[in-house]
Amino acid sequence: MTRAEKATAIEELKEQFSTSPFFYLTDSSSMTVEQISNLRRLCFAKGVQIKVVKNTLAIKALEAQDESKGYGPIFDAFKGNTAIMFSETANLPGKILKEFRDKDGTKPVLKAAYIDTDVFFGDDKLKELSALKSKEDLIGEVISLLQSPAKNVISSLKSGGSTLSGLLKALEQRGE
Repeated sequence: MTRAEKATAIEELKEQFSTSPFFYLTDSSSMTVEQISNLRRLCFAKGVQIKVVKNTLAIKALEAQDESKGYGPIFDAFKGNTAIMFSETANLPGKILKEFRDKDGTKPVLKAAYIDTDVFFGDDKLKELSALKSKEDLIGEVISLLQSPAKNVISSLKSGGSTLSGLLKALEQRGE
């Protein structure tokens, strides 16, 4: 790979890291070509981009990012063969890995995951990562929780209003 090609690859990775808030690092070295192709198809179908990169280029691209993102700890995971799964949803790559493993075994191995300045290391975190709720799920839960008390108040007022009007009618009839 020439210097120009390396510089281009680093620039592409910089752009990818800056636009993808979540990414997972996996080791797919012991997988067959067919398994890797199946994983790529599954990722493509679900909207996750998977890219095999040289570790040094990925580290250089991450070093060029803003330090407030906290990429430093994940550098240790860039050893051996590395495939990066980029996503807009935090739990989607975890769900894909879990679904893929249910079909094809225990590969690829999760090395690390970067979720909003937090870094998760190790394959044992896959269950936890795939169970994370997406932003849309959390917003939906908050909205339903906020609507619940309002619905209770409105239903209480409606039932109270009919009781009150019935009481007023009864008092009016007595007065006549």
